[in-house]
Amino acid sequence: MTRPSQLLHAQRMPVATRDASTVLLLRDCADGQGYEVLMTRRADQGNFANAYVFPGGGLEAQDGDPANHDLARVRSTMVEASGEARITQALAGIRETFEELGILLAYDAQGLPVSAAQVAQLDRHASLYAQCREHGWTLAVDQLWYLAHWTAARDLPKRFDVPFFVARMPEGQTPEADETEQFEPTWIRPQEALQRFAEKSLFIVFPTERTLQRLATFASTQAVLDALQGEKLLWKSCPRTGFIQGQDTRHMETDMAFGELEMVHPDGQAGHHLDWQSETAVPLRKNLLRLTAPNPGVMTGPGTNTYLVGDAATGYIVIDPGPNETVHLQRLVQTTGGDIRFIVCTHSHPDHSPGAAPLQAMVEQAGRARPPIMGLPSAPTARSYSRFKPEVTLQDGEQVTLTGNGPEGEITHTLQAIFTPGHAANHLCFLLVEDALLFSGDHILNGSTTVIGPPDGNMIDYLDSLDKLDEICAEHAVRYILPAHGHVLGFARQQIAKLKAHRLAREAKVHAAMRAKPDGSIADWVALAYADTPQALWPVAERSLLAHVERIQKMCLGR
Repeated sequence: MTRPSQLLHAQRMPVATRDASTVLLLRDCADGQGYEVLMTRRADQGNFANAYVFPGGGLEAQDGDPANHDLARVRSTMVEASGEARITQALAGIRETFEELGILLAYDAQGLPVSAAQVAQLDRHASLYAQCREHGWTLAVDQLWYLAHWTAARDLPKRFDVPFFVARMPEGQTPEADETEQFEPTWIRPQEALQRFAEKSLFIVFPTERTLQRLATFASTQAVLDALQGEKLLWKSCPRTGFIQGQDTRHMETDMAFGELEMVHPDGQAGHHLDWQSETAVPLRKNLLRLTAPNPGVMTGPGTNTYLVGDAATGYIVIDPGPNETVHLQRLVQTTGGDIRFIVCTHSHPDHSPGAAPLQAMVEQAGRARPPIMGLPSAPTARSYSRFKPEVTLQDGEQVTLTGNGPEGEITHTLQAIFTPGHAANHLCFLLVEDALLFSGDHILNGSTTVIGPPDGNMIDYLDSLDKLDEICAEHAVRYILPAHGHVLGFARQQIAKLKAHRLAREAKVHAAMRAKPDGSIADWVALAYADTPQALWPVAERSLLAHVERIQKMCLGR
């Protein structure tokens, strides 16, 4: 587990959340083209001032009153899945929608949906529950479906914990804003709302934007409701804050930067700059820096990440010095004060290992002891431009340790080698044992899947190595993966499972292409198996396809 002593900042508890509930009312468009969602503008002061939102508000004690729960008509599956708490949330959403917009999801004494005329008889300022009880009505909780759950970012001074429900708009009713909290009821297609937001003619907050983006993928109201029939929400999120070009940005758990934001500031109380730059090392922990080489490209993303493990008391281990890029190597020396004790390479590819020997020479020129270059020698299958021979060959499980005396006494940083062939025959990952951090080299990337190019790459080895990494992550409670390209990945084991599933799904497409065109060429198979990939990337995809073909053929023959 992470050592608290290595976190960049002292941790603070976020502000406690307040319970609320939101209802998205949907209706199909009159022209039969898509559907609309009801939004209203908030007052020009208070929470989300002037933002367009979905109706809803805070939970009240009356929403959880068992006597009022007796007024709810519910689905049995809803109670089985979520219990009474979900009924409380749904009732709050129905009540708030009625108070703010005069829309009521309810059944009359005969069990029929209430009409607009019946709703007009009610007082929006009096207790909805008392009025329903008086009329013998029941509230249509069974018409609400749990879409998503949002918890406000940890750095906000006021935070809400909010289930988002969806329901079909009751026929015949018309929204009328209370002109106190809500104004200007507006029916709008999700795509149009997003377009107006991009044009800055409609102000929406982050959870609303992301909800609209997800809704925009559905063709109709019924399609949305159908996706929720299993009583499982589509997503749950507590976003984190970062900075891009100096601007405050929010990131969900599925976003590429989320893991890094969580790792660097676990309490979410401080922002972290996510811009890619090569001039200055980025602190990730007190004992961990990242300096990205200035070699961005299609295959390298923002550039090769060089990681510096250690501190002034222990000296540093350099993981992947990168290409032989003089300025980058000089920055590594400057950042560490030249106190580099070990240079380790994850594998021999030209964006990872060529900088090792020149960096070693620079350290010596700075008057420091010569750091050994460590890793695995390239295999005979490596291409000519990917040849590498370390001074120290690391065995699977071997550890490289830094030790020193810091302000709090003796401290160690232990890097353990993990043999993970697949992307390259000599590929290593590394585990920072004391902090349970996994450096994945090119085996696991953020934002793309690594290329497996035979003969040095091997898909059987690659998938086996994923399984090995999963076991290590389970054993050491690893949560974060630090790739050679891209931001830190969170949810380590889930990421590995997702990556393996993606690879196997792609292999199924390759196998299907081979069956569809048994006499086809590699180009024919790529066109079928990678139809969802930009055609410009097909030449690269051919290499991984060959690796899949090798694995399929060996599996058919029996391993």
